[in-house]
Amino acid sequence: MLDTALCLERFAWFAGRHADLSVQSLSLASDPAFVCVRNRFSATLAENVTCSDDGSFVTSWGYRLGTADDVEADPARLAYLLAALPA
Repeated sequence: MLDTALCLERFAWFAGRHADLSVQSLSLASDPAFVCVRNRFSATLAENVTCSDDGSFVTSWGYRLGTADDVEADPARLAYLLAALPA
């Protein structure tokens, strides 16, 4: 069985190293466990990401970012979704 907590820890690690993202919190004791990630340049653009039993990273509104098999690339998809463009 997949260790979803470990998968979320790895997702948070890679998200924290992405130039446009900042990890706000990692909540492994909650049900479901999640990591809260925000756009580094905006306090309001944030998203909670969970990991399903099959290893998929999913946003709180149901968008599938990718899987634990390619966790290095998944935070980049989240950064794209949280991108703030100048007006």
